[in-house]
Amino acid sequence: MSARKLAVQLLNRTEQEQSYSNLLLDSALSQSQLDDRDKRLCASLYYGVIERRITLDAVISHYSKQPLRKLDCTVRNILRLGIYQLLYCDQIPSRAAVNESVKLTKTCRKASASGFVNAVLCGFLRDECKVPYPKGKKAAMAVEYAVPQWLLEKLLDAYGEETTRAFLADALQPANRFIRQNPAACTGAELEQALGDAVSPTNLPGAYELHTGDIRKLPEFRKGWFYVQDLSSQICALALGAKPGETILDLCAAPGGKTCTIAAGMAQSGMVYAFDLAAHRVKLIQDNVKRLGLQNVTASQGDAAEFREEYAGADRVLCDVPCSGIGVLRHKPEVKEKSPEDLAQLPQLQLAILENGARYVKPDGILQYSTCTILTEENENVAKAFLQKHPEFVPEPVYPELGGALAEPMVTILPEMFGSDGFFVAKFRRKHS
Repeated sequence: MSARKLAVQLLNRTEQEQSYSNLLLDSALSQSQLDDRDKRLCASLYYGVIERRITLDAVISHYSKQPLRKLDCTVRNILRLGIYQLLYCDQIPSRAAVNESVKLTKTCRKASASGFVNAVLCGFLRDECKVPYPKGKKAAMAVEYAVPQWLLEKLLDAYGEETTRAFLADALQPANRFIRQNPAACTGAELEQALGDAVSPTNLPGAYELHTGDIRKLPEFRKGWFYVQDLSSQICALALGAKPGETILDLCAAPGGKTCTIAAGMAQSGMVYAFDLAAHRVKLIQDNVKRLGLQNVTASQGDAAEFREEYAGADRVLCDVPCSGIGVLRHKPEVKEKSPEDLAQLPQLQLAILENGARYVKPDGILQYSTCTILTEENENVAKAFLQKHPEFVPEPVYPELGGALAEPMVTILPEMFGSDGFFVAKFRRKHS
């Protein structure tokens, strides 16, 4: 099977199953017979089409006589793949992009559409591959940044045009990869010496930007010297301020990056109780903890919205709640496919988890709320609603050691700040009485 054919099959499955792109791709590539070069091509085309779908569909709609929604799913994705190559793959000759797309109609058993696919792609090519932008400013922005209109308007309302453009442009770029040193296994100096030019330090102690490919091939990864974690996620975990000997609850913990950062900073003392609703996700936490050799973590299944008396009296509680994921668009571009109706119920669930988390916190203890979105209704609005209902909690600076916006009790981390994902953190302290 060719890289392009596998990409089309994965795009079909993503559309039909609404699965996470990274999980689908990892599974498919591990089972395929493609060589490394073709695997990279497949991944690049697959992610690229998901990321730029709205732009690609604007082109198809302009050049196709048939409405987009009436096109066969496979034919639609063959066209998207072809247009993506014409627009964004400088290393692929235009003629090859067209010919390979026509060939795909035959290998994917859609030979009757070969003339149609050829006509659409050749028409676009004749017009020098100029994207047909709508006349309205917002509609044109939506096509330019491949973002749904409803999301664009939310971002514009919250952040204005300049910040919105910067955020959406960043979301279309390859994500920086960050790792965190495991102090239970090595020193920072040892890690830097072992990885050499593959890493560069950041302004956050223990955090590095990674410049290499498959980390699973690195012996230092297998030995548990480091783990992959975005810088925003590291900041969130460190902001909790866990100290040796304390009892910590991480209520929505999978896959366990924050759990591990919290536990690793406690000198193998105290205990971090990590929970997740799904059993298979609990195993992800357990696997990470085992590889890193952390002795002070217990991971188990649990509903973050249901109170369990035996865990009351915790020193610190982290509620990193389910959210729309808009802050991690560059990792999971399919997040844009969600409808506003899908997301409307989230603030209610988020507040319920935060209120339940509050019940575990002892007097003078810390409660922290976080999301990987930058939408106000899931962030500041939830935090403010919580404070209104719970006067026994007061705002606390998120991470004053880093200064700037992180010295405030609520902070939205935008990619422009640290080169990291979009994130939100709010911190509260329970009063003595």
